Amino acid sequence: MQLTNSDIAELTAWRRKLHEQPEISGEEEETAREVVSFLTPTEPDEILTGLGGHGVAVVYDSGAPGPTVLFRSETDALPIEELGDVPHRSKVPGKSHMCGHEGHTTILAALGRQLGRERPAKGRVVLMFQPAEETGAGAVGVVADPRYDAILPDFAFSLHNLPGTPLGHVRLKEGVVNCASRGMRIVLTGKTAHSSMPETGTSPMPAVAELMPRLAALGGGRFSEDEFAMVTVTHASMGEAVFGIAPGRAEVWVTLRTRLDERMADLVASAEALAKDAAGRAGLGCEIDYHEIFVASLNAPEAVSHLRAAMDAEGISHDEAELPMRASEDFGHFGRRAKSAMLFLGAGENHPQLHNPDYDFPDDLIPIGARIFMRTARNLLG
Repeated sequence: MQLTNSDIAELTAWRRKLHEQPEISGEEEETAREVVSFLTPTEPDEILTGLGGHGVAVVYDSGAPGPTVLFRSETDALPIEELGDVPHRSKVPGKSHMCGHEGHTTILAALGRQLGRERPAKGRVVLMFQPAEETGAGAVGVVADPRYDAILPDFAFSLHNLPGTPLGHVRLKEGVVNCASRGMRIVLTGKTAHSSMPETGTSPMPAVAELMPRLAALGGGRFSEDEFAMVTVTHASMGEAVFGIAPGRAEVWVTLRTRLDERMADLVASAEALAKDAAGRAGLGCEIDYHEIFVASLNAPEAVSHLRAAMDAEGISHDEAELPMRASEDFGHFGRRAKSAMLFLGAGENHPQLHNPDYDFPDDLIPIGARIFMRTARNLLG
């Protein structure tokens, strides 16, 4: 079943409407309402709202026994001022869809259009519109919601558009496709002093100066190997912006990154040991907390096989180039209880990069993504 020209025009207009009304992670309330409003006319068998925050699950059930197949998109935008000149540019100052999540959402809405006209022959399809991907809080919140068990999938699929890759060409491989990562915040506390008598206080300056290069040095290994690790210092602050006070407090923020979750556990332990040792020798208090925690995303071979079969049937070119990626993605949480796979759909070789202020999702990808996912659903469920 193919989308009609009218479908594509309406879906494109809706994508641009979403683009004009971006909501960042944790604020996707109106976007969730838009999804429900747009898909209610397709008469789904169930709609769950408020999953993991503002998540929405739309269910199309055959009524016959069979697998549950979940397709997931993200719904959140970014705190970036849009600088492009498209007619549908963001109407919200300082916020914009510079990652294309509104395009991914529209691809799932296209599936809803088609499933509303013809249910699968067996099993059910769940369209999962997930909030808060950018912070890593969305997927973990969805799968932790007690209602998620009622829609627990056997297979889970997702996609992300990929600038720098030819338009409509797909990157897909088995195994690791996105790294595990987490933000580590180290807070060092000592005692302030007059800047003319720094010896009367306890400054975190020596510990900060020591920690930043030593933390970065914990990274190593080739990215192609499972022992790969990377530590990136992203922020540091110390004391007040004055000349008369020697500092008594400092923060160091780093991003820890590994290919595998097991390697992340080792990296966390090493980084914590460094921070506590430096603080202890300097007579400083040390507190550590973590933010934006992403598990590694791994593509299951069986799920990848289904996507490849769908793309071959639809005549869509694909390869394994440029994978895995160092960047993180919270789709990995769905793969802990389902056979899952994520593909990367080319947005054009010269297209602005993700998170660039002049990025805009290519509307031509809407029918391509929908064809891949619909063929996958029909192959699995009839």
